[in-house]
Order: sequence, then structure tokens, then C-alpha cells
Amino acid sequence: MARTEADRCPGVLAVHQAADGGLARVRVPGGRLTCSQLDVLRVAAADLGDGRLELTSRGNVQLRALKAAGPPELSQRLFAAGLLPSLAHERVRNILVSPLSGLDGQSAYDVLPVATALDQALCGRPELAELPGRFLFALDDGRGDLADVRADVAVRALDDRTALLVVGTRAVQVEWTDVPDLMLAVADAFLAVRDQEWRIAEVPDGEQLILNRLGLAADEVVPMTATRLTAGVHGAALVVTVPLGSLTQEQAGALSQVGSEVRVTPWRSVVVPANSAGLEDVGLVTTPDSVWEGVTACAGQPGCAKALADVRGDAARLLPQLTRRGRRVHLSGCERRCGKPTGDSVDVLAVPDGYLVNGERL
Repeated sequence: MARTEADRCPGVLAVHQAADGGLARVRVPGGRLTCSQLDVLRVAAADLGDGRLELTSRGNVQLRALKAAGPPELSQRLFAAGLLPSLAHERVRNILVSPLSGLDGQSAYDVLPVATALDQALCGRPELAELPGRFLFALDDGRGDLADVRADVAVRALDDRTALLVVGTRAVQVEWTDVPDLMLAVADAFLAVRDQEWRIAEVPDGEQLILNRLGLAADEVVPMTATRLTAGVHGAALVVTVPLGSLTQEQAGALSQVGSEVRVTPWRSVVVPANSAGLEDVGLVTTPDSVWEGVTACAGQPGCAKALADVRGDAARLLPQLTRRGRRVHLSGCERRCGKPTGDSVDVLAVPDGYLVNGERL
């Protein structure tokens, strides 16, 4: 796709004006938030927006309906909480990490320290502040949960010494000690070969051009099978599904009391210590058999002017009519399908006179 304008992906300093007010997206590299940082976000949402925290498909957090004076105050609060380590890079810190890495004994390699090193190195490279806000890094600890997120540059652990560096659909085996530098080299090469494109996949022959610039020969097979993360106890961790990815004040407050850290996943759930209690009492889901497991939705009406329906309000009514058979479900208010997860899912689309499910009328 040929792009004719700059990427306008929202951030904290570049707030998007939606139908219900300002929309700020807070990047959370690796999905990791201290509980005190989560509480800062919770209070900011109450003071400056509509009170809710939205979890995104990239493991980030959004605040909606910001008042006119909200963005400057929000940025000050986030800077004080350590959530804006580099103002210049705030929109480009898009780093996904296997959420259970190091917690359940299933990691070929714990990628959390690598993510921290990558984020710090990214923020230390002024030229990489020019990356589009949609450029995505991913670190898979070997279990394959990020296999289908379509990152621009990804790493998948093979063992504690080696990994696959994946550029789009091409892969090369590398040492872990080289991973942060190589991932940033890919990003730098992308800036050199792009025109107005936002993603490597949009650059004609972009994967090969980048590999050539780095002197790498991609001859490894990229594993494509994705492992799905579901609610429930996984080793030392509890995966908690957030219905429609929208945290209320009460729910965010409960999560901020679970310990020292929470991890936001790309699937509108959070990872907390396995012994966390009382979360179901505030409407969160801790078992995989809930009707809300794997269900996501865009903002819909009244938050989005393009939406044809209040998809979130309609979700509870529509879900019993859908045969999911273990597949994810995404409800979209218009044909843009914002927030739709990658991989196989049931497509529920609002149209002027109702809904279509995978193209057929509900």
C-alpha cells in the first residue's frame, strides 16, 4: 500500500480527537506495569477522562474522553511515574513480550531482560524516534504465543543461547547477546529503505532490502503455529481476562493491589501473581470457561464517530447467538475493524441494519 501521509498513531503527546474527546495511548513495553504505575493510570482516567482504562491489542493502555486540559496534565503524571522515559520516543516504544515469560516454566529463554535492554537502547537512539507509531517489535520466549502478531521485527527463542531473528516472514539464527542491537539495526534499515510506508510489509521487497543492508542471509523456517493464552493459573501466574478489555475504576483498583507488578497482554488480559484473590468479585475473569474469554471489540458508539452501533453495549446480547468453538470473537462498529486480533477469529461487523457474522447476517 502506498502511503501519502505521515502516521498519526496516537500517543500521550499526540492525542487523537475522538467523538467522545481526547484519546491517549500509553506505550507499555513488554506490557509491564508496576502496581503503583497502574494506579497512576487509574487515577488519571478518573480525573481527566471517562474513568476507564482500555487494554489494546499491543499490550498498551488507552485513556478516553480526555478533557481539553487533560493531555498536558496526563503527560506530567506519566513522566513522574516513569512511564515516559523519552518524550521523543513515546510513540515508538512498541515492544511485545510473551506475557508469561519466566513465570510458568515454559520459556525456552526469559525474554523480559532483553525487552528492557531493547527499550533502553531504543530510547537512546535519537534517529529511531522517526519510526512510525505502528512499527512493532516482538520477543517470543519460545512458546509461540506471539507467532501471529505480525511484528515488523521479532525474535523467537530456541534455547538459552540462540534465537530466530524474524524480519517480516524471513528468519536467521542469532545469538542472544546480539539481539537488541540487531533488532534496532532492522529498524534503522527500515527507515533507510522506506518512503511513506508505516510497516516493513508495505515496502516493496522490504524484507530482502533490509537483510541485504545488514549482510544477513535468512535461511531458517519461521514457525507459524501460535499458542493461545487463556485465563487461569499458569505456574506462578494467574491470567485474568478483562471483559472487552475495558477496566473500570474498581477493577483497576483491585489489580493495583495484587503485588508489585502486573503484565498487560496483547489479548486484553493481565497477568498477576497466582495467589491473587477477589478479582472475580469485581467482574474480572479468572477461568477459561467464561463467555468473555477471547472476546474483543472496538470503541463503537458513542466514542467513535464512524461506528454504526454501540458494539460494546450489544456484546452481552450478541454473544449467546455466536458459535465460537474456541475461536476469538471481535465486534467491529465499522469496516475499519479497529483492534481486530490477528489470526483466526469470528468477525462480527455492524452494518446499518444490524450485524454480519463472517459476512452472513446474524
